[in-house]
Amino acid sequence: MTDRARTRILVCEDHELVRAGYVTILSAQPDFEIVGEAGNGIEAVALAGRLAPDLVIMDIRMPLLDGIEATRRLAGPESAAELKVLVVTTFNLDQYVFEALRAGASGFLVKDSPPADLIAAVRTIASGNALLAPEVTRRLIGRFGERIKHSTGNAGKIREVVEVLTDREREVLKLVAAGMSNAEIAAALFIGIETVKTYVSRILAKLHLRDRVQAVVLAYKIGLVTADDQP
Repeated sequence: MTDRARTRILVCEDHELVRAGYVTILSAQPDFEIVGEAGNGIEAVALAGRLAPDLVIMDIRMPLLDGIEATRRLAGPESAAELKVLVVTTFNLDQYVFEALRAGASGFLVKDSPPADLIAAVRTIASGNALLAPEVTRRLIGRFGERIKHSTGNAGKIREVVEVLTDREREVLKLVAAGMSNAEIAAALFIGIETVKTYVSRILAKLHLRDRVQAVVLAYKIGLVTADDQP
């Protein structure tokens, strides 16, 4: 495998032993390349700007600048680069997941996950997919959906953007935002899973969204779905 085909990864973790563990696990994969390491959020942002990685592994609790704010600077709506960020933390709490996703993260993993899960998570996000299980999405919707909606003052303009979607695409977006998997959407709409994937790809392209996580947040911001819409 050539270097060009590898996913270039920046590892951001303040505990040196944990960071070394990530580097050892990921660098052993032929399709990964570790391009840098950071011990705090400020270093992470600086290195990302200089090294232009494909993906950043980000701890939440770090000195000087925490992982949530660092993620926002690297992958949030104000970021020019919009890097893919995998947040890894010891805290398996909905609040952290919610804040990380709002900041622009493409996925969330707890630190005690086995190495195989870390490798799979990196590959999932690097391929352009979001790492957030439907059941986690549903739980977050129930607890934080209305807060997502109330957190924006630009709902009118976002609604105009969504008008570029067809009726069927809006229907699929609503089901995605309700936390349904591709298989569940296919069953609900009596269409094939590949057709669902095609619709999701079109939705993301038309709305200039990076992944399903951004689609969920957008759908809530414009009021397309509410917590009562959970399947």
